[in-house]
Amino acid sequence: MLTHQVIDTRADYLAAVDALSAGTGPVGIDAERASGFTYSQRAYLIQIFRRDAGTFLFDPPAIGDFSELNAALADEEWILHAASQDLACLREVGLDPTRIFDTELAARLLGLPRVGLGTVVEELLGIHLAKEHSAANWSTRPLPESWLVYAALDVELLPDLRDSMVELLVESGKTDIAEQEFAAVLAKEAKPARAEPWRRLSGLHAVRGQRNLAVARELWVARDALAQELDVSPGRLVPDASLVAAARLMPATRNALAELREFNGRASRTELDRWWKAILRGQASADLPSVKANGDALPPPRAWADRNPDADLRYKAARAALTAASEERAVPLENLLTPDHLRRVAWQPPEPAGADAVGDALAVLGARTWQIEATAQLIADAFVEVHQSASVPSDADS
Repeated sequence: MLTHQVIDTRADYLAAVDALSAGTGPVGIDAERASGFTYSQRAYLIQIFRRDAGTFLFDPPAIGDFSELNAALADEEWILHAASQDLACLREVGLDPTRIFDTELAARLLGLPRVGLGTVVEELLGIHLAKEHSAANWSTRPLPESWLVYAALDVELLPDLRDSMVELLVESGKTDIAEQEFAAVLAKEAKPARAEPWRRLSGLHAVRGQRNLAVARELWVARDALAQELDVSPGRLVPDASLVAAARLMPATRNALAELREFNGRASRTELDRWWKAILRGQASADLPSVKANGDALPPPRAWADRNPDADLRYKAARAALTAASEERAVPLENLLTPDHLRRVAWQPPEPAGADAVGDALAVLGARTWQIEATAQLIADAFVEVHQSASVPSDADS
């Protein structure tokens, strides 16, 4: 039976660099993380395939720096599936492509009903690709052979999949659109760190009052520090629901915290002193958080009818127009225009709200040229129609 060797020495790594340099055509690449198991989002396996070179499975923690490989492949097109998910961990080890082909994004632009790698490969290449190890703990060592087979297949089919998609993009007239989208993925900057990351606690809405929120914040900070120290996913130490319950119920003593039925998890008891000290810090803190999060986030659209009725009408009219355009172009609505972009121009439209002004506003938000060309006029027309409808007196007013 064919076995797959993980490359974990500098000598084998440099030999692989030479082999890949001698290969031909674009490079299929994928990375496996241990999301849900570890604190870090680092790559624990990097798979690369290139025609006339073969498949190579690299152990990033063992190898460290991949700058030689990056230099050897810098001028080639790299094929990834859902590139935005892998670019950060690839760049962390020195792998930073200058040109990509994103098969997941291409599937969306082609209007395929499902865009997971397995379903796309099956639909376009007629090959069934099992995905049973996609959520595995890839920090495991040694990696089981069945996992390595799975990982290798993930990249070995990428060049053939890319070639099939290139033909479909040409046939549908979407080549330029795809190139703009691929370039945007590469150019997108990492999101800045949240000012108040603890507010992402699931169920935090149930915590009332500034003092309780301060306790929730201190519990989150304590858990995050321990998770980072141990390189364990925070939720595996103590679930969000447990922190929220402690902040909501505010146990009066350490023993009361220990007896709290909702406070569970692998570190809930072994690190009880840590959590109790966090609660005491929250109770004593003079830096009380605001009840509502700071930031420029818009209210959810379901609240617009009460909060901003005019914006609600603009948003609904524009969204209906873009939905029709999405169906006509066979491009998902969220790819035709980023939903947040539409919400922002609807909430506070440019004045005057003509197509050029809407297009400029979308460009500032980060919309691509093709998106602006496809949507700005439709949005502007929808806004005008809403304004005119609101200006026409009803029979009851006349």
